[in-house]
Amino acid sequence: MQKEIIQSDIGESYLKAEHSSGLKIYILEKPQYNSCYAIFGTKYGSIDNCFSVNGEETEVPQGIAHFLEHKLFESEDGDAFSKYAKTGAYANAFTSFDKTCYLFSCSNMFYENLDILLNFVQSPYFTKETVQKEQGIIGQEIRMYDDSPAWRVMFNMLFAMYKNHPVRIDIAGTTESISEIDDKLLYKCYNTFYNPSNMFLCVAGNVESEKILKMVEGGIKENNPLEIKRIKPEEPNEILESLVMQKLAVAQPMFCFGYKLDSSKAPTVKDRVCMAILLDVIAGDCSPLYKKLMENGLINDDFSFEHFYGDGYNAVIFEGDSYNPNAVAEEIKAEVTRIKEEGINKKLFAAIRSGLYGNAIRSFNSVENITMQLVDCAMNNTNLFDEIKYLKSVTAEDVLKRLALLENGKTVLSVINPLEE
Repeated sequence: MQKEIIQSDIGESYLKAEHSSGLKIYILEKPQYNSCYAIFGTKYGSIDNCFSVNGEETEVPQGIAHFLEHKLFESEDGDAFSKYAKTGAYANAFTSFDKTCYLFSCSNMFYENLDILLNFVQSPYFTKETVQKEQGIIGQEIRMYDDSPAWRVMFNMLFAMYKNHPVRIDIAGTTESISEIDDKLLYKCYNTFYNPSNMFLCVAGNVESEKILKMVEGGIKENNPLEIKRIKPEEPNEILESLVMQKLAVAQPMFCFGYKLDSSKAPTVKDRVCMAILLDVIAGDCSPLYKKLMENGLINDDFSFEHFYGDGYNAVIFEGDSYNPNAVAEEIKAEVTRIKEEGINKKLFAAIRSGLYGNAIRSFNSVENITMQLVDCAMNNTNLFDEIKYLKSVTAEDVLKRLALLENGKTVLSVINPLEE
């Protein structure tokens, strides 16, 4: 097994290893902590609906990655949750646009819990009957999200922003698409994307790296690595619609306002750091815009923003509640234009960069945060300490260059309005 210790200048280090199967392993030991956190995941998400292996192209129904996540907890000898209940661990899983992760956290019996995790994720058990049962369960979940204002305001925006890319489709799919899923399709997707060469194991906490590696050596099923070609439709640079509205049961309008960015290449760690600083400069708690929006009653404490990116998609999103979402969107666009013309206030930039640096350092106090950052490293083949490095070195000029990505002609405003009485 290939192993490497990666050091930092903040007193932290982690082990990066690669099993002979191709499985990537990341472990950060925290011997002074009581808790442990582990994620066993695969680079397989809701956008991977069309793929090719050995020249054979396959297209599968929307929502199958999420469906597969649900089904993996079941086995012939009971479900994994029952096993975790006996050890007292907290267990869960999630499917995003580009990955599926199975996780647990615990304060004791870590290696017993890890054994459960490695076993059930590698032991698929699908039958026609259990698949049909799950279709009903996930169908209810889809209908629940159809009525969720927070969910709909986001996906309505993505649907208006992207014409062809599957990021515009709900992660769980639709009731129609999941009705097409059967046990054979589940096994095909499992055998493709749950190959160890496409997977990662990330751990942080009071653990021993060598003991984990020994368990991996004896617990990972050997498979020939696969070359998976993910096939995505061509996506135009333009948006589909600039405004999309829906009425649901909300007390006041909710909004999601997004800029569609160039997605021809994935953002680097430096790009992501610069964008994080830029978004704080535009609309963070210390920004002139945030103060203005709050004083005018256009936003409340629920206002937030994020850099949203992945394979073939890239956007920045501002969201919250407002009695006048259109006014908020116009103020954001005006602020972007102002900063392009006047530049970034150096004092504001320095304060924001220092604040983000402090947050990055403090994130190493949480084993959950560390493990999620290790997952990001596994997904993007990056170094855990790169963010801290760039937060110390980027300049206001570096950040200002990223402002050109925000074009006021490529914006979408999604609004959820209250139902009429």
